[in-house]
Amino acid sequence: MFPIILALDSAGSGCSVAVAKGDEIVAVVHNEDLHGQAEILLPLVDKAVREANLLPSALEVIAATVGPGSFTGIRAGLAAARGIAFSAGARLVGVSSFAAVAAGSAQHGVSDKHFLLVALESRREDLYVQFFDPGRNAITAPAATLPSALSNFVALTIGAAPLLIAGDAAQRAADALSPCLNAIALADSPLTAVGASRTALRDLRQGKTDHEPSPFYLRPPDVKLPAIPPIPGLIRE
Repeated sequence: MFPIILALDSAGSGCSVAVAKGDEIVAVVHNEDLHGQAEILLPLVDKAVREANLLPSALEVIAATVGPGSFTGIRAGLAAARGIAFSAGARLVGVSSFAAVAAGSAQHGVSDKHFLLVALESRREDLYVQFFDPGRNAITAPAATLPSALSNFVALTIGAAPLLIAGDAAQRAADALSPCLNAIALADSPLTAVGASRTALRDLRQGKTDHEPSPFYLRPPDVKLPAIPPIPGLIRE
């Protein structure tokens, strides 16, 4: 039996939504705006479900990227996914943005003999990165690194092996690498939800899904609540 999956991605640059029947992607929609994910996402979901000619009650699995990426986008995506899963009585699955991009890189039709570096925008100077082997299995933990340290990181991890770079920061990562490293930046695809669907299906088949997905951040938010000043005469325990 092939589950009907609704996959959402709003953690990176823009939003994408995919509907799949098992391995078959039956609808994909996206919006490349960098802001406003909370307002954009649900209309995209409605459009994708209509294009798939399905009723919301037919959805069996809701997959959402959990980050890293935009703080607002991650939280908007997870909130939408939880609401849809609750109303449809569907299973909720969280997918790493790294894994979703890695799974989606297959749509470029490139050789699977290359190692893969997924580079995601942090919207700061640093990059969010993770390495995958030619079979698209993660071989390093997710990390935040400065572009100036990336060449050394690549050399220590895979030496001079051929390397593909994917993700919304792929070109920025490629520009930071030493010319002697054999690296090719893939054109960024806005359809990360397709990779999220494929990853969710693989994890479901392997029994490795997260039943209560939560946001995945590699650094604390830029905005913090101000500290509450002490009130004279008030004893704090």
